Amino acid sequence: MDLILWRHAEAEEAPEGGEDLERALTSRGEKQAARMAGWLDRQLPEGLRVLASPAKRTEQTARALGRKFKLRAELLPGGSPADLLELVQWPRSRGAVLVVGHQPMLGQVVAHLLALQASDCAIRKGAVWWLRHRQRLEAEETVLMAVQSPEFL
Repeated sequence: MDLILWRHAEAEEAPEGGEDLERALTSRGEKQAARMAGWLDRQLPEGLRVLASPAKRTEQTARALGRKFKLRAELLPGGSPADLLELVQWPRSRGAVLVVGHQPMLGQVVAHLLALQASDCAIRKGAVWWLRHRQRLEAEETVLMAVQSPEFL
C-alpha cells in the first residue's frame, strides 16, 4: 500500500473571530498547489483514491490535481493519526491513497509510521510525503519513497 500525504498549500490567516475552515489559499498557495499537482500527476499510479479534509484550503489544494476526490471529516484539523490510518485502512488496503490534510496530524502520522522519536514531524505547506508499506521476508516495513516540496519544483 502507498500512502501519500499532501499538506495543504499556503492559506490566508484567519481574520479576527473568523472561521478557520473557511481560510482560502493565498495566490502563493495556489501556485504551490499547481506546481505540486503537476509533479504528482506524473508520479501517481492508476486507481488512486484521493481524500481531503473539508476545509476550504485543503479542498482548493486537492482541486489543483484535477482528479475526483472525497471530502472526509476525519481529516479536519484536530483529527487524530489513528482516525487517518483507519480511514485509509493502513496497511491493509491495496493500491494507493492520497490524503490532503493538515498539520500536526500529517506529521504525527509520519512520525508514527517511521517510528521517529519525536511525536510529530514538520511538514511544510504544500509538501508531499510518500510512504509505502511492504512485506519483506518475515517483516513488515514502512519505506519513505519520496519527500517533495513545492519550492524545489
